[in-house]
Amino acid sequence: MKKSKWLFYGLIFPVAILGSAWGSSLWWLWASAAPANTVVSTPIRLLIPEGMPMQVIGKELESTGVIRSRFALRLWLQWLAVKDGDTRPLRAGTYDFTFDQPLSEVVTQMQESKPAEVRFTIPEGWSIAQMAEFFEQKGYFSAKEFIAATGKNGLSRKLWLPTDIPNMEGFLFPDTYQLTQTEITPDRVIDLMLNRFEEVALPLYKTNQQSSKKTPLSLTEWVTLSSVVEKEAVLTKERKLIAGVFMQRLKRNMRLESDPTVEYGLKIKQTKEKPLTIAQVKTPSAYNTYLNAGLPPGAIAAPGRSSLEAVLEPDATAYLFFVARYDGSHIFSRTLDEHNKAIRQIENQINQQTGQPRR
Repeated sequence: MKKSKWLFYGLIFPVAILGSAWGSSLWWLWASAAPANTVVSTPIRLLIPEGMPMQVIGKELESTGVIRSRFALRLWLQWLAVKDGDTRPLRAGTYDFTFDQPLSEVVTQMQESKPAEVRFTIPEGWSIAQMAEFFEQKGYFSAKEFIAATGKNGLSRKLWLPTDIPNMEGFLFPDTYQLTQTEITPDRVIDLMLNRFEEVALPLYKTNQQSSKKTPLSLTEWVTLSSVVEKEAVLTKERKLIAGVFMQRLKRNMRLESDPTVEYGLKIKQTKEKPLTIAQVKTPSAYNTYLNAGLPPGAIAAPGRSSLEAVLEPDATAYLFFVARYDGSHIFSRTLDEHNKAIRQIENQINQQTGQPRR
């Protein structure tokens, strides 16, 4: 019995450990190596969407032959975290991989976000300033470069672009775009967004102008009012009604009195807890529709298709006022007296919730 134990612990057990270690080493050399020994002329292009879990990314890379083992991928990421404190995630994007890339190169490419193509989404209601900040945060180019390229001097890019606007605000169509890494420049992005406006928005206006119910608004006025509607409307069902209220006010030579225009002019953002003050509303600005009659000198954001359509087909309404409930909905009123009552109602509700008086 003692001899058997000595034989196991003194000879067989160490050999088994060494064999296991040797086998693990061989497996790792195989799993972390490039799938092919020679350069494959045609790379494989993979789209890794935003939010894809790491396990799914590993499965996708393995099933397409970019890496040999998803388990090896997980081990390598854990090793980088322990050895170097490198916990960078594998980033989304469209990548071109070759089959001569070892596991470490694939990981580096995805951690450093070097995709073959870049996808980005500009939401409806964003201003040029918000777009510029977004592009700078993504590392594509500086906010200053983008803002400069969208200025007055760039309006000659398209013959249909109005010349009576201060910049391209409202004409950079909100959508999802895809470009290669080498194409990510302010000029290329702007051209792409203007082209989308030309494809999606411009035909809406041209068709309307050929109909019996054509809007009296010019192209500039249409985009400008649509941008105000975009910032005011949250609920789809209210969009055409809000457009109808503004059209009624314009017909009656009433000021639009839209909070988002004040915010745009002062470069601020009100919240439920910190609404616009009376002093801010009374601060002069070319965009302040509480002080200035008619439309602002240009758009205040990028209107989406639904807001553009709403201004072309506004609801026929007797409402002249509305006030936000801060849950996305509004209270609509026909008279100033009704409107003031609605404001007091909402202020009382907010005061009860926050314990803070408004304005």
